Amino acid sequence: MSATSQGRLPKSIPLPSVPFALLAVLLAALWLAGGASRADVLGQVVVRSVAWMTVIILLLTGPRLPRVRTDPVALLLLFTIALPAIQLVPLPPEIWQRLPGRDVFIQAATLSGQAQPWRPLTIVPGATLNALASLIVPIATWLLAASLNYDERRRLPGMLLCVVIATMLVGLVQFSGIIYDNPFINDTPWEASGTFANRNHFALFMAIGCLLVPTWGFAGERLAYWRLPAVAGLLLLLFLTILGSGSRAGLGLGVVALLLGVILSGQRIRKALTFYPSWVYPTLVAAFAAIIIAFVSLSVMADRAVSINRAFALDPGQDMRTRGLPTVLSMVKTYFPFGSGLGGFDPMFRMHEPFELLAPTYFNHAHNDFLEIVLDAGLPGAVLVLAAFAWWGRASMSVWTAGLGRTYALPRLGSATIFLVMIASLFDYPARVPLIMAVTVIAGIWLNATAEVTTLPRRGQHL
Repeated sequence: MSATSQGRLPKSIPLPSVPFALLAVLLAALWLAGGASRADVLGQVVVRSVAWMTVIILLLTGPRLPRVRTDPVALLLLFTIALPAIQLVPLPPEIWQRLPGRDVFIQAATLSGQAQPWRPLTIVPGATLNALASLIVPIATWLLAASLNYDERRRLPGMLLCVVIATMLVGLVQFSGIIYDNPFINDTPWEASGTFANRNHFALFMAIGCLLVPTWGFAGERLAYWRLPAVAGLLLLLFLTILGSGSRAGLGLGVVALLLGVILSGQRIRKALTFYPSWVYPTLVAAFAAIIIAFVSLSVMADRAVSINRAFALDPGQDMRTRGLPTVLSMVKTYFPFGSGLGGFDPMFRMHEPFELLAPTYFNHAHNDFLEIVLDAGLPGAVLVLAAFAWWGRASMSVWTAGLGRTYALPRLGSATIFLVMIASLFDYPARVPLIMAVTVIAGIWLNATAEVTTLPRRGQHL
């Protein structure tokens, strides 16, 4: 009797492992409710609950957990967890009063006739506690993704691409004029931002999709030629979605992502065109560029390229990022080297906000995440950021200067994805959004997979 007739699936259809199935559940929850960074949105309850659930199930039923000591991504996560945890430890008044920037709070207690209490280093403990709680998402992502086997990690780009396409479809629905009110995030009804609260984060996610598409399209031992038009069509649709989002920063990220996508897939395409004349490959690239330019021109003429329209309409003097920068720099100087406390930028900025910046809206972040980390976490935060830069730079140099083998596709994809997130963090705060948190951790795992890129056989593979 065959295996199928006995009720068992044939060996050609591999069943997903427990970590792979749990990661799919977590990504689905992040797609639905993980597009906002605000602490008071309903989506935070959903994604954190699902993250805790996946961790508990993994601990109870999954395989042995991956090693932490030899994984730079895990070590960076551990130090990131340690920062808010240490900031929440109460300090005696003699130490707390010596911290920079605490004078106004010392005076308040003195004027009210109260004794100086024990207080944590962070000035806004509730915000720091929320920052610590938010880290369950990257922790769960690392535990699940690092527990995958080699073949399942190779299938991850396709899984993430499904999430990108689903997000893009929501954005296209919004772009058509249909109001899509997501109850899990603080979105703006008339903006095309997909499942994100911020169109810049949405555009970044679409740009990451421009990296995932060629990696998915040219994966496998043999090139599937039917994927070539699918790759071209998806790249075009993703870039046009970025144009329609209205994100000026996303427009630049989209261009960078397209160039990186060509670099990621160029060697694979050249290999497939070995028996064709040498002029075929540059002709294909030029034709694709011409198609994109033509569709972008049509979008501009149809008044659909909102990102380009906003780029030309930008007035730097009225841009809050530019106007608020001197105040942010002054705050960094005031609270350095210990910082004001992670997650507390909003109330701290209101305390230092000059009269000329007062407006009906509020400045929720510094819109330069590296600068905000230094403000919130002081010198320890700056050291941690520099350590992450050093690891990314060294690992990226290793994978990009190595041979042109197909086995380096995932590490290079991870390097390029983190690069896009770093660029976006110069003028926004994408890594504070749960979905992009998870994608960044997965990208780090890909980049750290250089140890698996060897000529040695994989576990279970015959010599």
